[in-house]
Amino acid sequence: MRSGAIATIVVMALSGLPDLRAAELPITKNSSISEFQNRHQDVVPYDFDAPPQGLFRAITMAEGFEEELGFHRTHEIVPVKPTDRFSHDIPAIFIVFRLHQHYQGFQVFGRCFPEAVAGLDPTVVIGQDAMHIALEDESGYLTLAPPQGTWKPGRYKVEIHVGEQVNEMSLMGTMRFTITSAAGK
Repeated sequence: MRSGAIATIVVMALSGLPDLRAAELPITKNSSISEFQNRHQDVVPYDFDAPPQGLFRAITMAEGFEEELGFHRTHEIVPVKPTDRFSHDIPAIFIVFRLHQHYQGFQVFGRCFPEAVAGLDPTVVIGQDAMHIALEDESGYLTLAPPQGTWKPGRYKVEIHVGEQVNEMSLMGTMRFTITSAAGK
C-alpha cells in the first residue's frame, strides 16, 4: 500500500469524528500550586484537642504498665488496666504510648491541667513529666503524680508535646481523664 492511500484512509476515518478545536476546550482558572496540590475538599483539619495522632500508633491512660520483651527483642511498654476514670486515691496515672518509626531521638512531654476541678485554676499546670525517646525506642510512658499527695475529684486534661522543649508548636494533642470521689465509684 502506498503512503498516499494510507493518508486517504486516515482522513476518511477522522472525517466521521466531531470537529475538535482548541478554542472549544474548557478553560480552567490558573490555580496556585498550593491550591492545586491541596484541594480544599480533601483537607481535614488536625484536632489538637483530641488524642495525638501521627507519630503515635497508640496512646492510652492506664493504672500501670509492664515491660515486655518485644518481637525485635526490644523492651515494649504495655498498659495495665487502661481507663480514663480513676479513683481519688490512685498513687499515679500513666500515659502509655507506642510510636511509629522515627529517625532521631526526641522527648515526649505531658502537662496536666485541672480542666473542671473545684477550687483549682484550669490554667495552672499541676503536674508534668517527660520521657526521652531514643532512636531504638518503640514505646514509652509518662507518669502523673497527684498534686499535694491526693487527686481532687473532677476532670483533668493532659497536653502531649513532642520535641526538645514545650512551646506552642510542640503540641500534638490532648488527653483527658476523670478522678472520681469515694462515693462516686
